[in-house]
Amino acid sequence: MTTRRDFLKGTCATAAATAVAGPSLLFANPALAAANGHDTVVHLFLRGGLDGLNLVVPIDGADRTFYEQARPNLAIAATGAYGALPLTLASGGGTGFGLHPSASGLRDLWVSGRMAIVHACGLLTSVTRSHFDAQLYIDLGTPGAQGIGSGWMARAMNTQPGLDGSERVPALGVAARQPAGLLSSVQALTMASPSDFALNAGAWSWQMARAGAPTGFRGVNETLSDLWGRTSPLELGGQRADRALQVIATQSYSALPAGWPTGTFAQQLWTIAQSIQFDLGLRYATLDLGGWDTHDGQGTAGSGYHYYQNKIAELSQALSAFHAALEASGHAGRVTVVVQSEFGRRVRANANGGTDHGYGNPVLVLGGAVNGRRFYGSWSGLDPEILSPHFGDVPVTTDHRQVLSELLVKRMGNSNLATVFPGYSGYAPMGIVRDVGALAPAPKPAPGVRRFGAAPVTAPATAQEPDLMQRLMRYVQELVD
Repeated sequence: MTTRRDFLKGTCATAAATAVAGPSLLFANPALAAANGHDTVVHLFLRGGLDGLNLVVPIDGADRTFYEQARPNLAIAATGAYGALPLTLASGGGTGFGLHPSASGLRDLWVSGRMAIVHACGLLTSVTRSHFDAQLYIDLGTPGAQGIGSGWMARAMNTQPGLDGSERVPALGVAARQPAGLLSSVQALTMASPSDFALNAGAWSWQMARAGAPTGFRGVNETLSDLWGRTSPLELGGQRADRALQVIATQSYSALPAGWPTGTFAQQLWTIAQSIQFDLGLRYATLDLGGWDTHDGQGTAGSGYHYYQNKIAELSQALSAFHAALEASGHAGRVTVVVQSEFGRRVRANANGGTDHGYGNPVLVLGGAVNGRRFYGSWSGLDPEILSPHFGDVPVTTDHRQVLSELLVKRMGNSNLATVFPGYSGYAPMGIVRDVGALAPAPKPAPGVRRFGAAPVTAPATAQEPDLMQRLMRYVQELVD
């Protein structure tokens, strides 16, 4: 017979485990650790279809002429107060390209050798103008197929060498729900914000012991671990969820520091930066920045309101602050950020002051290990005769999996490409990043740090609606009342 206690345990475990997971989470010293002995890959997905031609802008030669002809009212100026920021080589020579004038932070990373650009990158083997299909193909790592049931980053995490079980948060999705790239990973933790990462349903005074609470009082959150003492799959899920909550609660996550840009995206990058600095064993992280579907009112650059200009500024300023924070803490050499969108925009502007769905696009790679201030890949140019077989789009000449594969092999020491990217066989290093060599062992917990053992897992984590946990916990609280 199912008792009221068993029912409450099952309901709480189900609610919490669908929101947070991780089989080997433990407390960590909140003080910043020394630079980690392992690498971290951060995948930033610009959802909506970034107009790469107005981020990485042709500024001279024949391509500049073709660009202006295709975008008479949408072109970024080649020079002047709101002209593109020239991208020069380390020798001082020109590249023929510049960055949008609002991307000064990215330009500075380029000049410092911390950023490289891969031209005409994307879905080489699958052409689609559907946001949903293209995004899912990239998230799953299986262009043209959507039935695999796991994300590329989850498979990378599951095959990552050098893990010893002491990693508290080996994978992190900064989002309100589990990112598709982490589907099927029970090691990944998903949270939108550390300050909101808690079970907060029910009466506020019952949630946890706070200042002024009666002596010996224990709140609902503080008694949950006592309910999950056995070894059923449901209770093991509850144990993992409780450990995750405790790990985040014991870290000194803080508000945005002085000098950082404001906004949700900057806060998310700051969450990742702190998670790296806290020595939580973070290997893979992912986050999104949406709002790039600029069919109308895209704007260019200049005084007054320009939608696209503001989005580029948001992207550039936050990435610049993120890299500076890692440089200051000694971690930048072990962190690589890859920035991509599902596809680019059409070369020719539409009649609504915007651009429609296209194909090839630049991919940005940033970090201390990047062989920067260089372009990679193959650029076919903007001659209409070249674009014509591709329906007027910039063609894809580099498979995006080639870029990600290089990061896995050369920085993460993970050569299991057939598992991470099933069906992909075109990998050859492009030289975008330096080889890390043999990975250093993961840092061990300091003496006195409380450690939790890994629990076996029998069922994969599943994505849920972001408010499911809260609704279930409210129902449980009603039963308790």
